[in-house]
Amino acid sequence: MTRCSGCGAPDSCEELFHVVLALDHSRRPPWGPLHGVTVSCFLLQHPDRLPAHDRARPWATLHTYLDGGLAAVTRLTAGLRRANARRGLADVVARVPVAPLGEAPTAFAVTIVDVAVDGTFPAEGFPDRVEAWAAATVTAWRA
Repeated sequence: MTRCSGCGAPDSCEELFHVVLALDHSRRPPWGPLHGVTVSCFLLQHPDRLPAHDRARPWATLHTYLDGGLAAVTRLTAGLRRANARRGLADVVARVPVAPLGEAPTAFAVTIVDVAVDGTFPAEGFPDRVEAWAAATVTAWRA
């Protein structure tokens, strides 16, 4: 079996990412509200898609979600949008740990494959699976 060079999961990550993005863009719960978290997890588990200097936003999103839940991410996202219009992102992400700049991990305890379950990202349990994905992503980067 071929493994993803980014996250170590079976090499279907890209296809699964497109499936979850379609669900996210429907804006229906439970997928839509977690869009920023799912994208952040995917990008930090596939860092070749994200230059090291661009890790601050997804890193801030995951920490905010794990520390304060969806409501906190919603506030962060609103702040990022306002700051981006003024080019002041540093002020918004200053309250979270510094994004990792070192070498990326290549294996994670939870990947998009786990969140997808059967490839369809079932609504039941989706928020719990995303939270586990976020926690596993942060844990691997801290190791």
